Amino acid sequence: MSDDFALAQMLADSWPGNLAEYLLTSVPGMPPILQTIHLLSVCAIMASAVFVSLRILGLAVPSQEVPEMVRRLQAWNWTGVAGAFVSGIWFVIARPDRYFDNPVFQIKFIVLLIAIFLTLALYRAGNRVLAIDSSSSAHRLLCRVLAVLVLLLWVTVLLAGRWIAYAEYLFW
Repeated sequence: MSDDFALAQMLADSWPGNLAEYLLTSVPGMPPILQTIHLLSVCAIMASAVFVSLRILGLAVPSQEVPEMVRRLQAWNWTGVAGAFVSGIWFVIARPDRYFDNPVFQIKFIVLLIAIFLTLALYRAGNRVLAIDSSSSAHRLLCRVLAVLVLLLWVTVLLAGRWIAYAEYLFW
């Protein structure tokens, strides 16, 4: 018995696992409600990360100062991360073997952690400058590289999340 399987089985047999499975199978509409919350949370994450990244890259909202945009949008990002976690964890706890053994979920989770870390770094870097164009060239380059990485990572998280259900088509 592998460690992943043992952990998944222990989680499935625990009271949170039993509660999650009961709620998802017994409460009418619970799975689509949680999926809708999850998708709306992902929309909040993507919108805030995309706007800040595009502003730093000079491709959107040039009239908005970067720190002001970060201040206004970072709450949407972190609320989205919390909402996605709270809504998504129910599915993982109810059927941990479906997720722990899924290579697409593993990729999503690793990329998600990197995306969260780099988004935090991007917001911190964006908060340190009044106008991205008047900052030092090293800081400007760092911000732009972070912005591109944040965009790519969040799109990867989004795509991986969608492909979790279709992992058998990718990994036979």
